[in-house]
Amino acid sequence: MNGMIQSSYKAMYRPNFYESTCLRCNETVYQVDRVGPLKDFTFFHSGCFKCAVCGTKLTLKTYYNNQHRQEDKEVYCSGHVPKIGPGHLDGSSVGIRSALNVPKSSNFVNEQIRGPGRSSLDGGEALHVRTHVNGNSHQPHSPSYGEPHYSPTSYTDGASPTGYQYGRFDASALHIAHALKQTELQKSYKIHREKPIDVYLDRDEQRRLEMIHRKEEDDLYRKFARQREEEERRIRDEIRDEWEKELERLTDRFEREMQVKRKRDDQNILTLRHQQERDDLEKNMTLRRDKKKESLTRKMLEHERAATAALVEKQSHEMLELINEKRSEYMQAESLYLDHNDGFTEEAQPYPVHAPPPAPPALSKFQVYNDPVEFSNVDQIAISVAQEDQKSFTDLVRLLVGRCGSDIEKARTIFRWITVKNLNTMSFDENLRGDTPMGLLRGIKNGTESYHVLFKRLCSYAGLHCVVIKGYSKSAGYQPGVRFEDNRFRNSWNAVYVAGAWRFVQCNWGARHLVNAKEAPKAGNKAKSDSLRYEYDDHYFLTDPKEFIYEFFPLQAEWQLLKNPITLQEFEELPFVRSLFFRYGLYFSDPKTKAVMFTDSTGAATVKIAIPSHMQGTLIFHYNLKFYDSDGDTFENVSLKRFVMQSVVGNTVAFRVHAPCSGAFLLDIFANAVTPKEYLTGEPMKFKSVCKFKICCDDLQTVMVPLPDCASGEWGPTKATRLFGLVPITHQDALIFAGRELEAQFRMSRQLTDFMATLHKNGVEEKRLSKFVSHNVTDDIVTFNISFPEEGQYGLDIYTREMASLQDSPGEKHLLTHCCKYLINSSKRN
Repeated sequence: MNGMIQSSYKAMYRPNFYESTCLRCNETVYQVDRVGPLKDFTFFHSGCFKCAVCGTKLTLKTYYNNQHRQEDKEVYCSGHVPKIGPGHLDGSSVGIRSALNVPKSSNFVNEQIRGPGRSSLDGGEALHVRTHVNGNSHQPHSPSYGEPHYSPTSYTDGASPTGYQYGRFDASALHIAHALKQTELQKSYKIHREKPIDVYLDRDEQRRLEMIHRKEEDDLYRKFARQREEEERRIRDEIRDEWEKELERLTDRFEREMQVKRKRDDQNILTLRHQQERDDLEKNMTLRRDKKKESLTRKMLEHERAATAALVEKQSHEMLELINEKRSEYMQAESLYLDHNDGFTEEAQPYPVHAPPPAPPALSKFQVYNDPVEFSNVDQIAISVAQEDQKSFTDLVRLLVGRCGSDIEKARTIFRWITVKNLNTMSFDENLRGDTPMGLLRGIKNGTESYHVLFKRLCSYAGLHCVVIKGYSKSAGYQPGVRFEDNRFRNSWNAVYVAGAWRFVQCNWGARHLVNAKEAPKAGNKAKSDSLRYEYDDHYFLTDPKEFIYEFFPLQAEWQLLKNPITLQEFEELPFVRSLFFRYGLYFSDPKTKAVMFTDSTGAATVKIAIPSHMQGTLIFHYNLKFYDSDGDTFENVSLKRFVMQSVVGNTVAFRVHAPCSGAFLLDIFANAVTPKEYLTGEPMKFKSVCKFKICCDDLQTVMVPLPDCASGEWGPTKATRLFGLVPITHQDALIFAGRELEAQFRMSRQLTDFMATLHKNGVEEKRLSKFVSHNVTDDIVTFNISFPEEGQYGLDIYTREMASLQDSPGEKHLLTHCCKYLINSSKRN
């Protein structure tokens, strides 16, 4: 119900937020010249925002509303705002008093704004009416940006469950209409909100600076072309000189040998040999030429990338200077700068002119935003803009950020445009000029400009501080235990200053591909745009430093953005995790967990991963084990998977590896979030890697035998309970010690049918063991009876399926699905 109320408020007010009527002159007021929304969502032209009595020009800091007449929506200066004499009490004050009588309640607190743990507030504090009650009516109405604001869903005029009739009051009576709109935009962190760039910087002026930069870039590319041409000519001349010398040496030798040989057959043999040597020489010279060109291209590309990055650094600084200059002039003209002692209101807090020094962010990413859906509007802008090509960066960036209300939204739409554009797969025409649409991205085509340099460039056009950070990354080809001793894993990424702090962005790793479409639509073709879905990795937008450090290590320690920076060796020792690890909220319960795990004297090592409570019912894990230095995954014709025991106890999944021999192994752990229905109906599950470990066994003193050849997956009854509602009565652990007979019982918490159990033992065929296991169902109790033909270690697999219901779709199948397995040690001594 609250969601419906909030949706109706959004539907009611959103159109007015972008295009409304000025209260003073009754003409249309557009975003670029708008002041508001104010009381009851009123708007003014900036020129009409004056005191209704004396005509004094007002600002958001200096305007006042009539606090005593609800229908008066005008604005006043401090000297002419209407006041009520002593002893007078009007209707709106009574409304405030009734609001104060509202009992304390924790049911209507907006925890997203207040935060958990502060759920009980009295009505006066929650609704910001203390000043009115105390008689102070001279405070400007506009709320401070640091104060909590409440949504329409926080109020009710109905009866409580206990029968208490809440005082009837509406938002306008309490003068919080402005706060209601700000709730939709506000966060608990410092947002730098300002006018759109179109307001204070003319597009043509920005484009003129861009054209100057374009000429500098053209000159640089021409310099690159000349240098490449000169180097290629030098290589051709070297190879030609070398070819001529070698050919002359071959020819001299051939002629001398021909003079010695008198027989025609001998001369023919010499001629054939000479021709073969000449052909071999030509092949060798061609290979040497190609290798030299390849080496040259690599060196020159590295040089060109550095030169391009340096040019973009200079140009970005100049673009930011232009934007800051024009923004400052505009703010001074609009009197938004306040006296030094007054400071700024949070709402008018300007974006910093100079880039702040690197420092750890005070708030985590989750506190900045906890769901990418919050950016659905700006994401859609980026997707739409990416369908077309623009002729200038000025046009591109203004299309992207023109409707963004904060610095974080600007960074977001640039990030999403890069991840959607899929620049690596774009086709480019030859001889691209810089003034053509695709000429904008020629640096990407030529390899001289990376995603990170492009992101920095676009941020400067939007007025955002951004840096390119260089360092090491655990990227493609990396395996746990690898040392960063050369340039194989050198990488770059960005930090952008938004939401009051430096935050990491990795556009290259965040980029993904087009889903449900064979190819991206061509420019101008919007026919299929509605059915397209772009997949990307949100983890790499504003990643928390404590998570980012698992994959990226900057050369400059201060750009770790950690309170306690780590060393390169410590970075190498961190477990090798992927973005999905953090997306699922996983963490290592043992602080001693490292990228390289060493076994004990029995050849055993255990990796434990803790699962957050909200994911315990949906996460399914899987693993793979192979030799570290090869793709071999068997030992003496037995799968290495059978030397790993995966089990779940409480909130921890454990992988206990028993090395079958000395050496190094690679343990790859996968996960996927599935619903019980998906699992029961047999829908295919795609597991993705969440972390990898190197398992080292230096000395094995105990011979390990493989686990029984049961179905893959975790051991123990946890999965049976989590996905099937099958609760163990007799055995809660994965490992059972039994005599020659065993009875295992479960209770069904929902209807299951067609149970089956199979017994496994190394060296014994499954068919021979089938007669030793049986089951029966009585009411909601399932009992499995096992008699063991001999002592030893056994594996018990249990299968079942859910009973079909009327809610099932026609033709929907419930397959016989593996739900549980036990490891049983049978002995007379037990």
